[in-house]
Amino acid sequence: MMTTTDRNAGGKAAGRVVVIGGGLSGLAVASRLQQASSSARRPVEVVLLEAKDRVGGLIATEVRDGFTLERGPDSFITNKPWAMDLCRRLGLEGRLIEAASAHRRSFIVRKGKLLAAPAGFVLMAPHRISPVLRSPMLSPWGKARLLLEALIPRREPDADESVAAFARRRLGREAFDRLVQPLVSGIYTGDPNNLSLRATLPQFLEMERQHGSLIRAARRRRKESDARIETESSGARYGMFASLAGGMGELPLALAASLRPGTIRFHSPVRRLSRSTNGPGWVVEPLDGPAIEADAVVATTEAHAAARLVDGCDPSLALQLRAIPYASSIIVNVAYRRDQVRHPLDGFGFVAPTIEGRRLFAASFLNVKFPGRAPEKTALIRAFMGGGSQPELLDLDDDEVGRIVASELGELIGASGPPIFLEIARHPRSMPQYVLGHEEVVETIRRKVAMHPGLFLTGVAYDGVGIPDCIRAAESTADALLDRLADPGSIAAA
Repeated sequence: MMTTTDRNAGGKAAGRVVVIGGGLSGLAVASRLQQASSSARRPVEVVLLEAKDRVGGLIATEVRDGFTLERGPDSFITNKPWAMDLCRRLGLEGRLIEAASAHRRSFIVRKGKLLAAPAGFVLMAPHRISPVLRSPMLSPWGKARLLLEALIPRREPDADESVAAFARRRLGREAFDRLVQPLVSGIYTGDPNNLSLRATLPQFLEMERQHGSLIRAARRRRKESDARIETESSGARYGMFASLAGGMGELPLALAASLRPGTIRFHSPVRRLSRSTNGPGWVVEPLDGPAIEADAVVATTEAHAAARLVDGCDPSLALQLRAIPYASSIIVNVAYRRDQVRHPLDGFGFVAPTIEGRRLFAASFLNVKFPGRAPEKTALIRAFMGGGSQPELLDLDDDEVGRIVASELGELIGASGPPIFLEIARHPRSMPQYVLGHEEVVETIRRKVAMHPGLFLTGVAYDGVGIPDCIRAAESTADALLDRLADPGSIAAA
């Protein structure tokens, strides 16, 4: 059975790869495959199936009346190179912008007020002690307990430990509740009591292992960083966060434009995958249209969606994929006239500890973080609701969400009066939660996938939720797939 288009009729047969999902992972896989196929022993035909009418997945930007609205990520970190490298390869280097140098700080809610996070406190590591001691964020007892961290013995790594258990053990309960929990939850939209330290923040586990103390490790790294900065000469430096001049949506659009015409098929949701009966390979069955035969398939969807695709050919693999839980979130873009907001907005945004009982767990001041995202004399706020701690908020209707946002921003930053606009983006079951045992689940998934030559899984569900990690995993998957296509016997051996 030959489906869709014939393969290089009259010429050498091409390896056909079907990529499922047109988010950042799927686009990065397809781009890498096409760029590298000229050096492969067999040319590669890539078909990318996207269920919606646009690419980008969670990354979505809209420019409206001078406002740049981000419905998903608004930036990426630059201390991991893969996103910056991809932007350069796509010719986007001239479009890169760094976060503003002024007001590079964030606030944390304490008793209804926004207090500046202690300078140098990075998630769980106090790189500088004096700002923590001067900060009103912690009580005298909380500060004293944090200083005792240097005397807490290291724990030999054995069973997986939650982020919360690790932070409480090393820094104390108050530092966890007031500093670590809101900062970590702002990144992972999850509950640190459930998140695996090894899977989410292994660098802190390594700091304890190597130095026996987060404080000692942070001081050592700060000295090394200062020495490195003194010896660096030239080169663009974008700070910790970077974005693109027209918003993060430029990245998936540039990836899509780099693909050969006809690669992407929109409005093409997939029903299921099955092994081909005509030899090694796979059959991809869209909801509408003919089945597609492929030498290899890359599923870049959420793990629960990938589970549905493979249910018929490997129920045990599907079961493991469903073992990765997901959180839902709401992102609200709301704009005010600047004179409607009393707070000076002299930071990038705020996070709210769970113990504060707030229904917003974070907000970013986008026009402060990236000047030019909003017209003069306006303020553009991105508010975040839901997550692993308050999943029930996703069930609220838009009117109630709007009321909550207006009320909480009124209390916290002094926003008053009707906003210029308020736009709601809902992301149900979109953020994978790396809970305790995540690495073991992923390893089991990999073992099961290895029993199905030609099947590949990649995406944020497995090895990192950030944009750089997503790109790294996608490109590594494409390289592994090309190696397999270059050795047809490895597929035929299935």
